[in-house]
This record gives sequence, structure tokens and C-alpha cells, in this order.
Amino acid sequence: MTAAYCIEQLRRSLEGILAAIISTCDSEGVPNVSMISQVYYVDADHVALSYQFFNKTRRNLLATRRAAVQIADPATLQHHRLDLEFVETQTTGPVFERMKAQLAGIASHHGMESVFRLLGADIFRVTGVSAVPGSAAYPPQEAKPLMTLVRRSFAALDRCTDLERLLDCASECLERDFGIRHSILLMAEEDQDRLYTVASRGYPTSGAGAEVAFGEGVIGVAARENTPICINFFTSDYRYSAAVTDSARRLGIVAEAARAIPFPGLAEPQSQIALPITAAGRLLGVLFAESESVMAFGYEDEDALALIASHLGARMIHLQPDAEETEVAVPPAPVATERTVAVRYYAFDQSIFLDNDYLIKGVAGAILWRLLSLHHETGRTEFSLRELRVDPVLRLPTHSENLDARLILLRRRLEERGACLQIQKCGRGRMRLVVDSRLTLEEIPSLPA
Repeated sequence: MTAAYCIEQLRRSLEGILAAIISTCDSEGVPNVSMISQVYYVDADHVALSYQFFNKTRRNLLATRRAAVQIADPATLQHHRLDLEFVETQTTGPVFERMKAQLAGIASHHGMESVFRLLGADIFRVTGVSAVPGSAAYPPQEAKPLMTLVRRSFAALDRCTDLERLLDCASECLERDFGIRHSILLMAEEDQDRLYTVASRGYPTSGAGAEVAFGEGVIGVAARENTPICINFFTSDYRYSAAVTDSARRLGIVAEAARAIPFPGLAEPQSQIALPITAAGRLLGVLFAESESVMAFGYEDEDALALIASHLGARMIHLQPDAEETEVAVPPAPVATERTVAVRYYAFDQSIFLDNDYLIKGVAGAILWRLLSLHHETGRTEFSLRELRVDPVLRLPTHSENLDARLILLRRRLEERGACLQIQKCGRGRMRLVVDSRLTLEEIPSLPA
């Protein structure tokens, strides 16, 4: 049995549920045995050990570059020995960030937040794998036929003919096929280090338009490093709360508290996973899921969800929302009321307020302001994606899915707020502006004092 085969088969033993034992020797051959917080699966030939302290184990590794680690399967209690050869220490990058996030959850689970701080990811080549003699339980039966579920999800995504349906379908597949009740889809803001929420499932509010900065929480780290991030124990280090807004404000993503849409996450998730959505080498967004149960996402779940995220990215690129235009019948517009609503547009961050209530900002805000301005000037109520894309005033991003995604979040944000105006789809590549109040428009070009 080769080492590569064994490591692939032992990934459950590397989840961090049970602590591992590491044995090293110094240059004189004197052994040292200690516990280690984390043995992390890197690939079929490599694992990473958590470097947290400069202690005897660390000195021995640097002196001999050899170690033996004993790991245990939490389901069967079968132990295995890994013979390792030290390669390098990484202090940045995807492997380091994945280990850092996972270790934060392990530390919180054991009440050791102030002790378990990752200094580096020590990368080792696996030179041998052997079973440790001893009794073991029968392995549990596979609860989910993951490849069958992935195939079923692919088929459902392939049937979607527009981006909005595709995003909703992805969330539906996660719940129907994988039992994931809470999920969020975020799109990357082109040329800016942030993501914005376009779809969610399982929360009281959709959070359409809620933003996450690159590097913030599991979502932001997954986007920045373009790598899956998974935590299977609750940790405040990666909690989405007021800290997200504070960090975003420091980075200039939100100018003040009034311009922040609350992120629709669980208050105290026990497990979280975020997977980049990419296509043609470009980050499109992040697929995020969370659970109120510990250890909700194992390595096999991560692999399956990574396939879903990859296929989702390919489908996003494939769908061209304005390739052709068609019209459909829509209900007549409501009769405008006598109520007057002041619409204020702040050009410095493209934010829109209805009276004194914040609505949206960024590219979505600029699009809405352009529609309202054209409506005010000409009385028009119907528009096409094609004309918005080439509008010289908007100067929109070049990629087709960006415009469609912003219109989706804008429609959902307006619906969720029960606003005096709505945007309806009235055909493929076409939309209709519906206004039920008298509007006054005011543009504020500079940053308010």
C-alpha cells in the first residue's frame, strides 16, 4: 500500500477532532514525544503540522528534518503512523490560512484561544504510512453518496437559463441534496477587494447587498487566498458581527454605520465553509455555508462542494443575460400615490437613500440612480441590459455576470425593503421601473462633512 493511497484514505484522521502525537529526535538521537494541535492534509504526498511554539520539538525538526506522527480516526479509533520529512515552513498563503482558520476553531473548542496561535505551517513529505496494532471499530457506513448528489446538482444547475435562477438553484441544491440549510452566495466586486451578497437561504432576511472585505472571516480569507476555508468548531475569530462592519469601515468599504447592510449569518455558527467560485482563472465570488452543528463539513464534503462551486462558476460565464432580448407581459404599473419620497444620491460612494433610509450603494446604486434619472428626464419606464452596459455615464464592468448580479441584488433589496419603487423583469435582457410615489431627486457630489 503506497503512502499516497494511505493519506487519501486517512483524511478523516486529519480533521483535528483527536489530537495527534509527534515524536522527534535531536542530533544526538535523544527522543522527544509531545502532543500536536493539528496535522493538516495538503495533498496526496504532503501534510502540514502546526508550528505554534519554539520548543524542543521545533528544535529537533530543524536539526534532523525528520518526525513520526501518530493520528487516530475519530470514527473507528484506528491509529496510524506517518513518517515525515520536513520540507519548509509557510507563514502566508492558502495552506497557512486554512490551517489558521481550522486551528482557531480547535482552540475555541478546547478553551485555548490565547494559547493556540499559529506561527507557521510546517510542510512535510510523507515517506511512510503504517497501521498501529490495536483494536478498532467497524468504519461507519457512508451517510451520503456524495458523487451522486454532485451529479444531481450539476444537472439542476445546467437546466437554469438565467443568472438569478442559477443562484437560487445553487442554494436549493445545497439544502435538498446536502442538507445544508444556511447558505449565502456572494459576488466579487471587480477591481475592488470586497464581495457583495446576491443570494441566501435559511435566514430571516436575504441580506442582499451586504458586503464582506477580502481577508474578513472565512469568506474574505477564501476570496483573498482563492482557496477553500473550513472551520468545524465555533470561534469568535471568524465571527460575522459588528467586527465585519468595523473592519470594512477602516478599509473604506463603508463610510459610516448607516451605509452598512447587516450580514445575514448565524449568530453562533459551529461550522463554516467558504469556497471560491472561479472560472477562466478569475474569481467570480464565494459559496458560503454554515451549520449550528460541530464537524458539519468534512474533507469529503469540502471536495463535493468545491465541485459545485466550480460548476457554478462555469455556468455563470456561460450564461449571457443580454445575448438576445424578448418581451413578456407584466402587470400594469400601480397608480402613483400622493406621497412624496426624497431620493438622495451620494456620488462619492454611489449610495442611495430613500428619505433618510439607506438603500444600496456601489455599482447597484449607480444603476438605480441612472434609471431614476432617465425616468425623471424622459418618463421612460422600460430599459434593456444592453443599453445599460454601453451607457457612458455608468462605465460598468466588462463582465456580463457583474451587471446581472447587481440587478438581482438591487431587485431583492427593493423587494425586501418594501420600497416605493421596484424593478421588474419584463423579458430576457429587459426590465421595468415601477414607481408608486412622487419622487424628488437630489445628487450630492462630494463627501458630507
